[in-house]
Amino acid sequence: MLVFTKKEESLIRKLNTPAKVQDFLDGLPFNFEKGGETLKSPLFTLRAKKAHCFEGALLGAFMLFRQGFRPYLIHLKATKEDFDHVIAPFKIKGFWGALSKTNHTVLRYREPIYKNIKELVMSYFHEYFLDNGQKTLRQYSALLNLNNFKNWAIQDIDLWQIDKKLDKIKHYDIVPKHYIRKLRRADKIEIEAGKITEYKN
Repeated sequence: MLVFTKKEESLIRKLNTPAKVQDFLDGLPFNFEKGGETLKSPLFTLRAKKAHCFEGALLGAFMLFRQGFRPYLIHLKATKEDFDHVIAPFKIKGFWGALSKTNHTVLRYREPIYKNIKELVMSYFHEYFLDNGQKTLRQYSALLNLNNFKNWAIQDIDLWQIDKKLDKIKHYDIVPKHYIRKLRRADKIEIEAGKITEYKN
């Protein structure tokens, strides 16, 4: 069975708070999948030294698990014109926060200050828009507990089974259907700020 090396284990032990894990995720170059789509396990994301949002959420959830948290994922589902996002939520003293790997100025870390999952998810709504300002976030998933998947942290194959499960579990609407057409577009300065990227493709 594959295992983490002593060096990798030492790193995981040092990242002993959600904030430290988020700092580490931010420091990983973004995986632009130039060789094709990937969904690496935490072990192989660590070794690749790069991650996209889903891989970052998986790695973050694993590191949270090692701190005693349950390894959860939440799927943020957008309209077909935009990209979905995946976050790793965590709960401290009854309040929810989230780890998030992104290449942009928005959709990032959330402090554990939200009373429930819906509050946490809604904090991403106004940041989720296209270059024309159209707001696109429409649904969020129920919590997916990664402990339901055998050896998910050390698989040497892409974790497409987790992707499929996350897509199929119950999702909840964010915007009342009668109000979708009335949504105000993000303004020019928000759009310009949203174009800033951390790593170049």
